[in-house]
Amino acid sequence: MKSLRNFFLVALIAQALASCAQPNDKNNSTMDSTNKNQTSNLQPPTSNNLDTATFGAGCFWCVEAQFMMLKGVISVTSGYSGGKTTNPTYKEVCNGTTGHAEVCQVVFDSTKITFDELLEAFWQTHDPTQLNRQGNDLGTQYRSVIFYHNDNQKQLAEEYKKKLNESGAWDKPIVTEVSAFSKFYAAEDYHNNYYAQNSEESYCQYVIQPKVEKFKKVFKDKIKH
Repeated sequence: MKSLRNFFLVALIAQALASCAQPNDKNNSTMDSTNKNQTSNLQPPTSNNLDTATFGAGCFWCVEAQFMMLKGVISVTSGYSGGKTTNPTYKEVCNGTTGHAEVCQVVFDSTKITFDELLEAFWQTHDPTQLNRQGNDLGTQYRSVIFYHNDNQKQLAEEYKKKLNESGAWDKPIVTEVSAFSKFYAAEDYHNNYYAQNSEESYCQYVIQPKVEKFKKVFKDKIKH
């Protein structure tokens, strides 16, 4: 009942704002040279309708699998943001010394899904009251964070967080960081589309799949078919 109440509170706040995104590293070698200067690999929005959002909500494998299901989402790229290390590797980020968070860069069609709706999905993908962890994934790289790309995203994220805290949707205060976007480094290729390509692995079956199934039920009217 608590999770159901959380969903309805999140949905109501989204509506109000609208009226105003582990197992061991089996490929832990250093990043391939084709993955350096990662931002050049991204496809920036080429239409006035396309926009970008950047979210950290624990393991990016989980976040990517959920956001890719939403109508209007064009692409989801797993990567790293918010730290000081240039061109970090997965192994470096997992060491917790880079300052980066595991994030997903979401390119979306704003005529089909709004940033408000992505925020609604974001709050449902994880527990935003856990500081520097999600479940058994521990470390600052798993922190809950929204990297805003403009003033409108900043305002919406801060208002949403404030209203959720005031609503009592969670028993503990929300610790989600709301920070300005600086730079995004795409993760090594094998991290992208990870759940779809590794669905038989135990982490995918026991951690990601339950989240995906719950997400489908909560957002059934917004899921791609």
